[in-house]
Amino acid sequence: MPAERTYVPSMPLTLMTAEELLHANIPDQRTELVRGVLVVREPTGGRHGRVANELSRVIGNHVAHELGTVYAAETGFTLARRPDTVRAPDVAFVRRERVPDPEPVGFPELAPDLAVEVLSLGDRPGETLAKVADWLSAGTRLVWVVDPERRLARVYRPDGSETIVTADGALDGEDVLPGFSCPLQTIL
Repeated sequence: MPAERTYVPSMPLTLMTAEELLHANIPDQRTELVRGVLVVREPTGGRHGRVANELSRVIGNHVAHELGTVYAAETGFTLARRPDTVRAPDVAFVRRERVPDPEPVGFPELAPDLAVEVLSLGDRPGETLAKVADWLSAGTRLVWVVDPERRLARVYRPDGSETIVTADGALDGEDVLPGFSCPLQTIL
């Protein structure tokens, strides 16, 4: 006897906006909006937090509010509208002349000049590359993906080039953070 067909009602997909995400109350979770779809992740672990904090501190010391603003704690940036995409890097830098004035209460509608993602054990390569693509497509000029487990970082640029920095190398700010150099081993 053939199996009975299962009826699954067709439910319309309701897309969320950046404004709805801003007012959503999802405690103790990290959230992003990817083409209108809410993405919820577990909080990060200790090593992830320490590496992100250390890199934020080092960049902050370098820019000293003269070159621009450093955003940490996974600040959301609206990268696209209709459907909305809000991505939240672990650390971001925006050049002074691009910092919104007045500073928005919500998610800034711009791509940071530098976006830093620190990998956690549960991060999937495809999801990380999708984030990198979203950053670069929106206008981010430099993306660093720091992998504490493998003790390396990958540097992505809008021209499609990628560089691997090993633990004995240094993250270079290039033309985004002129004069910035951070030995990778000092933050790992």
